[in-house]
Amino acid sequence: MRIFSKNLKFKNIAYLSSCAIFFVITSCEDDLTKQKGSNSKNFPSTVIKNANIIQRDSGIITLKAFAPILEKYELIDSPYVVATKGMKIDFFDKKNPKPGTITAKYARIFEYKKFYEAKGDVKITTNDGRRFATQSVFWDQRKQRIYTRDTVYTTTPDGSVLVGAHGMTAKDDFTEYKFFKNSGDLDVSHTKLAQ
Repeated sequence: MRIFSKNLKFKNIAYLSSCAIFFVITSCEDDLTKQKGSNSKNFPSTVIKNANIIQRDSGIITLKAFAPILEKYELIDSPYVVATKGMKIDFFDKKNPKPGTITAKYARIFEYKKFYEAKGDVKITTNDGRRFATQSVFWDQRKQRIYTRDTVYTTTPDGSVLVGAHGMTAKDDFTEYKFFKNSGDLDVSHTKLAQ
């Protein structure tokens, strides 16, 4: 009878131990699920190195872009693409075969909103030779407007320099632009006013 009682004690101890382990494991799982729900989804879903992008409209190239690294954030409410190591864009016009360029140290693109921003040593050269330099620029493609509140330095092909101390706004093809609190040197000898 003693052998039977020893086996029963071991079975009871084994049963109680396994129940204790089960409750410890299940209580840990509850804590882990609470932690999983609080994780951020703001991480890149796609990373592209040495990205070359070509945009066409009716078979005609309208834009060429290059970025050392592009990160696409798609798992959030407002998805966007970021070029953290800089970006260079060549944009083409049907009227002029020579492309205009935009370079910046950082760029962010909201594809659904058709809104773009460039920051850090932004340089824009139009296809007719006008150069703009600023620290940040924003492009609302739906409204076809480019704007900034930073100081803008503009150099025209004849060498004239204009400074927009409080930024500028322009049509996205740069056929019209307006400076805020502007100053500079303007060579009017080559304009219609001088003739």
